[in-house]
Amino acid sequence: MQLFVFILAYPFMWGISILPFRLLYLFSDFIFFVVYRVIGYRKKVVRANLRLVFPQKTIVEIKQIEKAFFKHLCDSFLEMVKTMSVSKKEIAKRYQIENIDLIQEIEKEKSILVVCSHYACWEWNMSMNDYVQSKGYAVYQKITNTYFDQWAKKVRARWNTTLINQKETVKTVVLNKKNNITGIFGMVSDQSPQAHRAQYWTEFMGIKVPVINGAETMARKMDLAVVFLKVSKLKRGHYKAKFTTIARDGKATEKNEITDAFLRMAEAQIYEKPEHYLWTHRRWKHRDKVPEAFQ
Repeated sequence: MQLFVFILAYPFMWGISILPFRLLYLFSDFIFFVVYRVIGYRKKVVRANLRLVFPQKTIVEIKQIEKAFFKHLCDSFLEMVKTMSVSKKEIAKRYQIENIDLIQEIEKEKSILVVCSHYACWEWNMSMNDYVQSKGYAVYQKITNTYFDQWAKKVRARWNTTLINQKETVKTVVLNKKNNITGIFGMVSDQSPQAHRAQYWTEFMGIKVPVINGAETMARKMDLAVVFLKVSKLKRGHYKAKFTTIARDGKATEKNEITDAFLRMAEAQIYEKPEHYLWTHRRWKHRDKVPEAFQ
């Protein structure tokens, strides 16, 4: 069944990927109409999240953000598919990296953990690997369909990026350190863990939630540098990326220092233009389960 689904979907995805960007975004407009107007995909979840974190905004303002978000979501999905065939030259024009020299400087000394949130465009982040010497890794959650999982790895390999799951990350860092190999590990770090497994609760967008501190744990234990990647959407299909150092020496940081710094940077980015954040997930679903120790 997995192979059958992949065989049906692949030609459609390839057809989308070879569309010129102008036609790609016309198709995105159509997808938006179906997703937002006809199906109403997760509209209730998105609106509830927006009203929760922006209680001061009117319903008119909430709906404006909501509509802009769904337009961006459709663009993002098609841009991800476009990655199958888009040239590196085209990506270089559309995804500008403001200060790659920061990464180039740090990689001379040690491996780097690049953390970001589900904001703007995280799919094209891997294009940074064309400007660095270190081996690039992207930490991801394995796709259930084996064939789509293999496809995702193949697409990322075009950008000198190796996909590794969360369980493989520490082992890879240790092995690289043993063999004197520097690596750049990209990680989207704003997911919501299961409440009973959370080791740390803190405020995110004004609401106390469980947070994943795996990135911090690894950075402190392995003495990695930690850098935040802020991606801003300039206009449709065009982005600007900027790096900010959170910690040059992971082992020298205090407990929760890296996690808190990441969350504050992610919040500032979201407050700036909330329509570019991924609002379809129930990020604040555990807000009523805060343990006494963190209240």
